[in-house]
Amino acid sequence: MPDQPITRDDFKYFKQIPTRWIDNDTYGHVNNVVYYSFFDTVVNTHLIEKAGLEPMRSQEIGLVVETTCKFMAEITYPQCVHAGIAVEKIGNSSVIYKIGLFVEGANTPAALGKFVHVYVDRDSHKTVLLPDRVRLALGPLLIS
Repeated sequence: MPDQPITRDDFKYFKQIPTRWIDNDTYGHVNNVVYYSFFDTVVNTHLIEKAGLEPMRSQEIGLVVETTCKFMAEITYPQCVHAGIAVEKIGNSSVIYKIGLFVEGANTPAALGKFVHVYVDRDSHKTVLLPDRVRLALGPLLIS
């Protein structure tokens, strides 16, 4: 049986992110490195809003250890990106996110990403257990 196409319905939290003039490159579309900025923005916005992350003060921090992006359609300025996240796996000290970047009115993603956080102590950078507040905030985003 073929894989079902990915749509907006596969994601559980969205953040609208307007593109900026500076995001376009010489080829007239948003440069590939900006997509990773969209990933960071949607994941960390969710953690700030739902898990109480304080980026400059939280003792446990999520470090990105892996990211991938599959580009499927161009995004250009002045479009608004609807960045969606779902959680593929919650481990003892790590989280695997699935991220979809959608343009206004599209039901299929312009890009699909994977984003892996490993939680560490801010000072020692030693791996720590995923904080309960993070686990609680991510639970509703978990996909089967």
